[in-house]
Amino acid sequence: MRFRPLIVSTIALALLPLSGPAYAEDPTPTPTSVQQPPTEDPADPGSKVEDGLGVDGGTERAIVELTDPAETAPVATQAAAESVDVVLQPQSQNFMVVEGTAEELAKLAEDPRVSSIHRDRTYTPAEVAPSLSLIGADKVHANGQAGAGQAVAVLDTGIDVDHPWFAGRIVAQACFSATEDSGVVSLCPNGQNQQTDGNAADAMTANCLLDGVNLCDHGSHVAGIAAGTGGVAPGASIVAVQVFSRLNDEDSCGEPACLVAYESSLRQALDYVASLNQPVAAVNMSLGGMLYDASCDATEEGAIFKEKFDALLTKNIATVVAAGNEYYEGTAHPACVSTAVAVGANDNSDVIADWSNRGPLLDLFAPGVDIESSVPDNTTVAYSGTSMATPHVAGALALMKAASPDKPMTELIETLKSTGRPYVYDVAGTQVTTPRLDLAAALTGAAVQPPVTQSPSPVTDDTTPEPDPSDSSGPTPEPDDPAEPEPTPSSSSTPVPLPTVTVTVTVTETAKPPAAVCTRGTSAEKLTAKKWAVELHRSTGTISDETLTCYLKLVGKSSKVFPELTKASSLGKAYRVLKSPKTRKAKLDSALLTAWLNWANGTNGTTALATAEKVRLSSKPSAAALKKATTNILKTVK
Repeated sequence: MRFRPLIVSTIALALLPLSGPAYAEDPTPTPTSVQQPPTEDPADPGSKVEDGLGVDGGTERAIVELTDPAETAPVATQAAAESVDVVLQPQSQNFMVVEGTAEELAKLAEDPRVSSIHRDRTYTPAEVAPSLSLIGADKVHANGQAGAGQAVAVLDTGIDVDHPWFAGRIVAQACFSATEDSGVVSLCPNGQNQQTDGNAADAMTANCLLDGVNLCDHGSHVAGIAAGTGGVAPGASIVAVQVFSRLNDEDSCGEPACLVAYESSLRQALDYVASLNQPVAAVNMSLGGMLYDASCDATEEGAIFKEKFDALLTKNIATVVAAGNEYYEGTAHPACVSTAVAVGANDNSDVIADWSNRGPLLDLFAPGVDIESSVPDNTTVAYSGTSMATPHVAGALALMKAASPDKPMTELIETLKSTGRPYVYDVAGTQVTTPRLDLAAALTGAAVQPPVTQSPSPVTDDTTPEPDPSDSSGPTPEPDDPAEPEPTPSSSSTPVPLPTVTVTVTVTETAKPPAAVCTRGTSAEKLTAKKWAVELHRSTGTISDETLTCYLKLVGKSSKVFPELTKASSLGKAYRVLKSPKTRKAKLDSALLTAWLNWANGTNGTTALATAEKVRLSSKPSAAALKKATTNILKTVK
């Protein structure tokens, strides 16, 4: 497959930790370094193409950025004539989406109308966890403030349009749902890539159902928290936008199907909201992608989303994004964008949720544990996650804007932050203070509550950054990897427990099983490739298959090599990457996967991984560079 199975939001929606966790190496996590783009020569067509696109053969789904929206149609026509498959050509947009080989994309980059080409990355819903009274929303409602005259735009998995929690409040719907021949199916009711009429965001379509279970319940749950009858702003309107696609691939999903949101869909959805004439207070994005421990504004991916978020801010619309559920001292993309409102999760005892991301990138905490809200079929369920915390803030901004419609959104956001209850905690030895949402203080004049000192479990780090491997010229001839039998993983006898999510279902008798919690481990033990192969092999390790599958999802969120190049998204395939590599590239893949698995299991250190991945993503890495990168990585796993 040609997508990154993440995530945000399985929906890497910000439910309880599908978004895994993270820590850092020096001493804070540094997946950010993986994302920083090198200085490029704009005159060189090769510098326009993201590293690693099509490096190992086959076609890639990619976004082609254009210098002018007027050039989209002519460039698309020319590309199609040259055998590049144009899969999406949005109107009045300065990008298109294509599928092509490395050679075809390189040829396309020679066109001066093309400014850059990068992967069309995917995002997942941030996984699934008396919150209104904790944040003082009950006091605000008692004052007659419910958010009337404002709307919250929910970019998610659609909405149950007939649910009683939303009666009369859904004022606009749209769907932007990517498709692909290799099992990616549209969730738009019309079956197309987009729909803006009728019940375009309906979460009850046939493609939302899998064996009687609704895969699209996340959006209704999020919308209910923000502006449903039992939500934060029960008088506000709802703009429902479906941005996910159904992926039918058991290797990537861990089950027959799951949901992913492509960057191209998110960009179209953000532009759609910006084009609306009605008052919108906030856009809610309970989803997430790759992990960052510093602002991602300077990265290509971050710069694109910052432009969209800034455009919304000029219209006094905030973009509220889930920080992620990886127990990471940072956030998932796009919460790492500086003009996003990044939200972490706390429980109803005023304690940071164990799995919530945290740190100086966060703007607010909000309740995200055991939050009951609406789901399809007119029922309610309790879920947990930063996905649930985020709509608390989006709904709060609807209340704030309804109360002060003439105040700039930036001022309203700052008011929420300055009146929130301070959570004080350490990140990599430095004290950090992040406010917890408090509407009573923000809107009723109640005093700011005293600080609460938190004690997130520390993770020690004994690694040091490795120098960048040098790269010499010349390709490295490599034989094909010998075929190996692929084991069938099964549950091991001594599982490593993960925290559980309690799911309470009302009205219906058939409850959907709780979503598996996926978060980083807390072990400081470093395992070798051979030991990880034992863990991944059927019935021979001590770590459960559920935990190992979670680790692979977390690796996929933080690495550019896995699974995009190696396809190590399942236990069997990951086993083959680790077991007896024969070529230099395969040896580097084995070392990288070993180090990433150690990171997922709780050890820190990503600087060496970032530099080694740059070598692996090179189109023609030399033998010397591959060997040095492998050696540097192996130092970190001893």
